[in-house]
Amino acid sequence: MKASPSLLYMIKRAELVVRARLDEVLRPVGVTALQYTALTVLERHDGLTAAQLARDSFVTAQSMADMVRTLESRGYVVRHRNPANRRELLISLTETGHRLIAEVDRPVRDLEHRMTGGLTAEQAEHLRVSLEHAWRRLS
Repeated sequence: MKASPSLLYMIKRAELVVRARLDEVLRPVGVTALQYTALTVLERHDGLTAAQLARDSFVTAQSMADMVRTLESRGYVVRHRNPANRRELLISLTETGHRLIAEVDRPVRDLEHRMTGGLTAEQAEHLRVSLEHAWRRLS
C-alpha cells in the first residue's frame, strides 16, 4: 500500500495552483499574485516599513524594494516619512490601490469559493483555522 503524500507536500501543491490561478485572475489588471498580496497586506495594515511589508508578504527585503518601486510608479502605493522616526519610510496604499483591490475582489473571492466548493461552510472555516494554527506554530 502506497503511503499518502505528506501534508507539507499537499500544502505546497495547493499553494502553487492557487498562485497560478491567482495570476490568471490578476493578469487583466496587470499585477502579479505577489504584488496583489503586498497590496492586500497594506489594505489591512497601512503605513508599514518595507521590511514589515516584505515579512507579511512572504518575500525578501530586496524583492520588496523592487516591488514597492513598481507599485509606486503605477500609483498604487506611496512612501512617506514616519513622523515618529524621520529616517524611516512608511508605505501606504493610495486611492488607486484601493480601487484596484476593489476591482479584483469579486474574481478573487470566486477563486476562493472554487477552491472550497466541495466543503461546507463549517469545513471551510475549519480549514482556515487549521492553516492559521499551522502558521502560528511555525512562525
